[in-house]
Amino acid sequence: MAAKGQVDLLLKLDHAKTQLYHIKAVIISGMGFFTDAYDLFCISLVTKLLGRIYYQVEGSPKPGILPPNVAAAVNGVALCGTLAGQLFFGWLGDKLGRKRVFGITLLLMMISSVGSGLSFGSSPKTVMATLCFFRFWLGFGIGGDYPLSATIMAEYSNKKTRGAFIAAVFAMQGFGILAGGVVAMAVSATFGAVYKAPAYSVDPVGSTVPQADYVWRIILMLGALPAALTYYWRLKMPETPRYTALVAKNAEKASRDMSKVMGIEVQAQKEAGEEKVINKSNSFGLLSEEFLRRHGLHLLGTASTWFLLDIAYYSQNLFQKDIFSAVGWLPRANTMNAMEELFKIARAQFLIALCGTVPGYWFTVFLIDHIGRFTIQLIGFFFMTVFMFVLAIPYHHWTLKENNIGFVVIYGLTFFFANFGPNSTTFIVPAEIFPARFRSTCHGISAAAGKAGAIIGAFGFLYAAQNQDKSKVDPGYPAGIGMKNSLMVLGMMNVLGFLLTFLVPEPKGRSLEEISGESEEVDQAHPTGVETV
Repeated sequence: MAAKGQVDLLLKLDHAKTQLYHIKAVIISGMGFFTDAYDLFCISLVTKLLGRIYYQVEGSPKPGILPPNVAAAVNGVALCGTLAGQLFFGWLGDKLGRKRVFGITLLLMMISSVGSGLSFGSSPKTVMATLCFFRFWLGFGIGGDYPLSATIMAEYSNKKTRGAFIAAVFAMQGFGILAGGVVAMAVSATFGAVYKAPAYSVDPVGSTVPQADYVWRIILMLGALPAALTYYWRLKMPETPRYTALVAKNAEKASRDMSKVMGIEVQAQKEAGEEKVINKSNSFGLLSEEFLRRHGLHLLGTASTWFLLDIAYYSQNLFQKDIFSAVGWLPRANTMNAMEELFKIARAQFLIALCGTVPGYWFTVFLIDHIGRFTIQLIGFFFMTVFMFVLAIPYHHWTLKENNIGFVVIYGLTFFFANFGPNSTTFIVPAEIFPARFRSTCHGISAAAGKAGAIIGAFGFLYAAQNQDKSKVDPGYPAGIGMKNSLMVLGMMNVLGFLLTFLVPEPKGRSLEEISGESEEVDQAHPTGVETV
């Protein structure tokens, strides 16, 4: 796969010491995930407020809520955009290079975040349609960041700490969740203090002040800020040395880039016959018979585990606020005004994230290069299964007032083991186990399978988690299978995920070229002196 100049460069990358550039790359690459998590957190809050503002039914004893089809569209359209973006930018990242498309994804996120907040229209229907339009393109940009950020971080990292660096990029989601909570609480508290309003039961119309229409817009638009702050630095990042050397086949430029940003000197030499070796060893294409023989089961493993994980993960996120109401953490909606409801939902979700979700990300960062991806994924799926069954089987027990805290603790632990588990590892492993020329595409395919699962979770469980008693369902929804049965189904998804993890190899402590089989091609080209690649 590589001539001597390339081999030397890869060896230097694999043994490079951790330095400031790695930390900078984590922050620059992680901003897309910050925006992703911020948006996912905030939209679940904003949907409650949109219901009060645009879908209030006169004389109703309860505040307005989004109709089922509108709620599904607002929640799900960004996920559809993300899926499309993962496939498109994953493919483009291998065709044009990681750097050339890396800035485009962030620009899309910035424009779409601002556009979401500026959603306009003369009726609720047109406002929702405009919001959905911008949220699709926001998702498209976010989707592109999945394969590009993971691949860039993997290709810059050394083999000893590569897992921690890719995990740290993904862990920026944790900061996005916390930022979403802080912004939502701050904005709702400020508007609530300035524009006093009675509870809905006292004055249905007066409980939602006209200025509430600014609140959700401000919250969504502020999601563009972190992306804007790192846009310049993203444009200044050079192409990854591995892509330049192995795909663009320019070892000299890769060496210059490494010297510039990482201070690593490599003597790049172009040897006679190099092009011939490269062309011969690179002959098989994506999804060819040879690719499927070498990597087919790996791609099935990464795609299927991500698919199953996201069904469970996203359905939990989206009916989280309903769980808080069911166990008494939130007062009934008609006892609060619009700003109070927004603040209290944000506070409840913020606490779950702070205590369960965020620590899970950082446990992964600190432990992944010690105990490995495979072990962490098995641990995560196992405990997610256990805790979901613990919640589901005696579900009535957890809904009793005296057991509320226990319910929330176990619910928080499922999030901890999702993030110290498959939510992190399914992102990391596809960036490590495929050849450089397919790496971004294969990560995009795996991530898109995950988002297909997220769409099932987001759309399916809006309906599935409805009460089995038709008289107790939310307005506009048919009777579902109930929360207990929904949690049982999610538990079974985790069992399947546990089993399919065995299709995925362990990349810990090995070079990218060794894991992907590219080092075998190196050995064929240069049989001596490259065994350590």
